[in-house]
Amino acid sequence: MAALALRCVGRRCLLARLGPSLSLQHVVPMGTTAKEEMARFWEKNTSSTRPLSPHITIYKWSLPMAMSITHRGTGVALSLGVSLFGLAALVLPEQFPHYLALLKSLSLGPALIYSAKFTLAFPLSYHTWNGIRHLAWDMGKGFKIPQVNQSGVLVLILTLLSAAGLAAM
Repeated sequence: MAALALRCVGRRCLLARLGPSLSLQHVVPMGTTAKEEMARFWEKNTSSTRPLSPHITIYKWSLPMAMSITHRGTGVALSLGVSLFGLAALVLPEQFPHYLALLKSLSLGPALIYSAKFTLAFPLSYHTWNGIRHLAWDMGKGFKIPQVNQSGVLVLILTLLSAAGLAAM
């Protein structure tokens, strides 16, 4: 009941405030159009010689920066690889052993096979070791700049060794 009374009072106040003749004469015209605003924006920013936002050329590349970008890239690559492999397993007509035998029948050299296996093992190894590094950071360990650089070099060494070991299997 109270809600109904409040709604009626609210409507009366609103109608009394706006009046029955709400028309376009009450609308305030805009000062400028969007096109004029954009023209003024670009004129102002092109007259100053500074960049609009930080760009990749401003920053000096560091090991942690490159490793962060690589970690994201390997994550995306691994996700796409697993998704495509799963999709291929669903769509292709034969079973996996058939395609493995087809690959063996190509008689590829051992150097090419090792290189291909290393190329497949590298993102997995890198993402795993760098993920362990991130877990250490989540525990609050290794945030000083020398420690960040040392752990980065350690991740790269462990990645190369483990990828080489996986490729040799």
